[in-house]
Amino acid sequence: MDWRIGWVPFSALLAAQAAQAQSVGYEEALAAVRGEQPVLEAGALRVQSRREAAEAADELPDPRLRAGVMNLPVSGPAAFELDRQLPTQVAIGIEQEIPNLARRRARYGVASSEVRVAEARLGMAERNLLASAGTAWVSLFYAQERLDLASTALDELRAFIPVANSAVASGSARPAESLVIRRELLGIEDAATSIEAERETAQAQLSRYIPFPDPVALGEAPTAALDENQLRFELEENPELILADAEQDRAEAGVALARAEKRPDFGVSVNYGRRDQAFGDAVSVMGSITLPIFTDRRQNPRIAAAEADAAAALADREDRRRALVADFEAHLATWRSTTRQWRRARDELLPLARDRVELETASFAAGRADLVDVIAAKSALALLELEILEREQAAVQAAVKLQLTYGEGRP
Repeated sequence: MDWRIGWVPFSALLAAQAAQAQSVGYEEALAAVRGEQPVLEAGALRVQSRREAAEAADELPDPRLRAGVMNLPVSGPAAFELDRQLPTQVAIGIEQEIPNLARRRARYGVASSEVRVAEARLGMAERNLLASAGTAWVSLFYAQERLDLASTALDELRAFIPVANSAVASGSARPAESLVIRRELLGIEDAATSIEAERETAQAQLSRYIPFPDPVALGEAPTAALDENQLRFELEENPELILADAEQDRAEAGVALARAEKRPDFGVSVNYGRRDQAFGDAVSVMGSITLPIFTDRRQNPRIAAAEADAAAALADREDRRRALVADFEAHLATWRSTTRQWRRARDELLPLARDRVELETASFAAGRADLVDVIAAKSALALLELEILEREQAAVQAAVKLQLTYGEGRP
């Protein structure tokens, strides 16, 4: 029986793929996120747009040029004649509206708060990209590690094929027992196929953030250790709350703008009138002021609406804080659980599986155990080692997500 039919060495497959791919380390992947990312570029352009608008927010309105004919008679003996009556004149003038200082300051406050909102949204976008890229890199790293481990396990099990064939040929083993190796090989090959899909998925996710396709994770994985107290202390500097604070500032600036409408605005105009030489030219200087009357039907409802928006922004900020704390504690609980499961499997289950392999091997050498017992022990050890790597990946990913999502000092 030929056990190698349809078999392609995983190590050769990985080597061929690595030759066509490019390596990237964890820190390098995170640095690439801050590079040419379309969503960050869009956010930066929005920040620039808000800043440009803020520079002109407290400027005076454009002056208005006026020109025309004033006091032109349309009936009587001087109808439609420019030089028959004293008031008739061709006039040109300029007007300038002067909003009250409180309104101008409030407009600048609203525009400045829009800048802070855009900056906070840019910070959130960068945080989300960092967390996604970091977890994708970790997934790729451990998929590669597990594929290497599966390849090594398959090579070790295939080494028993000649021994099994000899045992069947000599009659010391039943022919059905030789099928055990194939069954164990299929179990590990199925696991490797699943891991290969995970590797390709992680590559696709990571290639969104780096400038080349089919990346290969290079270097060491980040640690699964965390400083819980430091992360909890840094929650107040989280981009989610920074955005909520910026939106609250914008709402409060809207209240100031609404209140400024109760203050009068001013205006000034200068006109020059050209008349018949017998009467002489004329200059007019006028001033104006708005009259904020009937405030109960005009300004006060706007102020009340703005104050309600500000109160809503404050409540929304508190809700976001509570949601952030709840999510943080949930992610922290996930990290604790995955870390404990990984360490328990590594420190307790793995030594037991290795001892079983040694005992079964020694018993087989002494003639007190069958080859199938050794093969089953080695297969169980290989699958356990794959599971431990998977648990380690879950713990590291949980730590990376916590650090990149909630840590102030994000790398």
